[in-house]
Amino acid sequence: MSLPRVSRVGLFAALCALSVGAVADTDPITLRVNVGEPGKPISADLMGVFFEDLNHAGDGGLYAELIQNRSFEFRATEQPTWNNLSFWTVTPLGGAKGSMRVEQAWPLHPKNPNYATLEVQEPAGEGVKMLNAGFQDGISVQSGEHYNLAFFTRQLYVGKRWDARKAEGALPLVVRLETPNGEVLAETKFGIADREWQRLTATFTPSRSEPQARLVFLATALGGLAFDEVSLFPQKTFRGRPNGLRADLAQTIADLKPRFLRFPGGCIVHGNGLGNMYRWQDTVGPIEQRRQQANLWGYHQTVGLGYFEFFQFAEDIGAKPLPVVPAGVCCQNSDHQGGTGQRGLPLESMEDYIQEVLDLIEYANGPATSKWGAVRAAAGHPEPFNLKYLGVGNEDHITFLFQKRFEMIYDAVKAKHPEITVIGTVGPFHSGDDFDQGWKIANEFSIPIVDEHYYVSPQWFWDNLNRYDTYDRTKSKVYLGEYAAHDEKRRTTLRAALAEAAHLTSLERNADVVLMASYAPLLGREGMTNWNPNLIYFNGTGGVFPTVSYEVQKLFGHHGGDRYLSSSLSADSQRLAISSVRDTASGEVILKVVNGGDQAKALKIQLDGANRLASKAELIVLSGQPDDTNDYSAGHLIKPKTSSIGVAASFAYTAPANSLSIVRIKKGK
Repeated sequence: MSLPRVSRVGLFAALCALSVGAVADTDPITLRVNVGEPGKPISADLMGVFFEDLNHAGDGGLYAELIQNRSFEFRATEQPTWNNLSFWTVTPLGGAKGSMRVEQAWPLHPKNPNYATLEVQEPAGEGVKMLNAGFQDGISVQSGEHYNLAFFTRQLYVGKRWDARKAEGALPLVVRLETPNGEVLAETKFGIADREWQRLTATFTPSRSEPQARLVFLATALGGLAFDEVSLFPQKTFRGRPNGLRADLAQTIADLKPRFLRFPGGCIVHGNGLGNMYRWQDTVGPIEQRRQQANLWGYHQTVGLGYFEFFQFAEDIGAKPLPVVPAGVCCQNSDHQGGTGQRGLPLESMEDYIQEVLDLIEYANGPATSKWGAVRAAAGHPEPFNLKYLGVGNEDHITFLFQKRFEMIYDAVKAKHPEITVIGTVGPFHSGDDFDQGWKIANEFSIPIVDEHYYVSPQWFWDNLNRYDTYDRTKSKVYLGEYAAHDEKRRTTLRAALAEAAHLTSLERNADVVLMASYAPLLGREGMTNWNPNLIYFNGTGGVFPTVSYEVQKLFGHHGGDRYLSSSLSADSQRLAISSVRDTASGEVILKVVNGGDQAKALKIQLDGANRLASKAELIVLSGQPDDTNDYSAGHLIKPKTSSIGVAASFAYTAPANSLSIVRIKKGK
């Protein structure tokens, strides 16, 4: 008799891990896996990643820009202590006199209205310097590495301000990387004579490493200069892309082998009020022509990491792009209204908004000769991005206001682009009124996929391993867009990671219903987080700190398989979850066993229908104590360990306590 699939998952975990330490349960459990059957398909897109710019995951994080407030657009509506000159200081040196202010009279672009002016009224001493120290922990530069400087500037006047029509010539400008005490690390010089905006560039190679460098502009002559879009990038971005991504963070994400990349969020999609909705077309084109805005999470979005960069990143890591657009409504928590702040675009403006959504599909997939395809081509990508999925809405309160606008968008996309799979939303929780109403809409309109979210305790995952076993296979499929096990005090413990691993075995078992899944949130900058836990933490000085949950996601991403094999257990067992899959390309059978208990579990593995097995299999084990976390400062890291194990059509395996085990069994010769 086949026992609950939850137990089958756990039995598998025991199979993978070799027993160490804890005493095993005395009576082995028999796990039977039908390796002679073809198995049922597992979605090729099951394991993916979800990016949202919270916790400074974008600006100050994955986006490699090192300057904060580079275009002087910060304001008090984002944080009460901010203004247009936040993170910039002006310092007269050696008796010089000067000032810095923000103007809007002659902007670089209408979408980028502010710029700074630096005026030297008395050029005594060394002159007047304008300084930016980057994000929280400074601008970290390395000796011998190259850093690309770029900025827009124009001359306001030479000499005294009111003599500008008579004065001629260039104003000298020195740009430096300095240490906090003023030591010069690298320097370049310009002469600024043009009265029109011009973009100047240079490359810095610091003379030594410095974790808290500053970018300094030094004006030494009587006169005034204007500045905008002041940028400093490491030359070594991910894949060497201009306006690119921080290489170490991007590679850490790529190492997960995600099948899809969801972007740009998250709650920032529907935004804090209608004026703050994320409008994709404002995030493409030259960076100085993009419309920046307040981030719903309480800081600033330059949108330098915009839709082009998201699409390009997805392509670079071999992931399908999954953009999410607002469903014509803002967040129900807008204006701090506690669930009652949802507002909808006026119905008379929905036609224009729907065209924006259709334009996005043209931007991604249209020929380079089309209106929006040409914008993509101008950015350096004439080939289509091959968009397949489009999310509409995110964790919305499922009201008539929402339903009407969602229906209008869905019908328009379905009519014009039947090749696009629309993903709907069923609210922010695993159950409740929004969940029920969201599924009611999904059933009524036969939405292909709906987006479920849940942040819950580790115990909830263990208690709900059968959640998707009873879902109707004829109805909408599921994208589990946001989930995480929240342990006590929101810690990223092994206990939480194993609960997530157990849940992933149930998703593999139900991968005919659950087509996609992504842990959330993805990134968090130390000391600047809005939300915990996150999958990957980092700082500004080159530190990247994957969590134990990251290790679980990576293991499932690398050992997924494409066919699920049926299995059964001879006895039930608490905190035991298993999954058995086949990788058709290699012919390998992959067993995953999650043992969330405090005792090792002895298993007898029976591979029914097996023939020509290799005598040795790869064994990967992630184990430790339930409260263990990846403590990088102490050097205490929970990482998977790889060895080998003898296998046959019938073999024994003991899963360590508190472990995830993976056994890859190859065909014999």
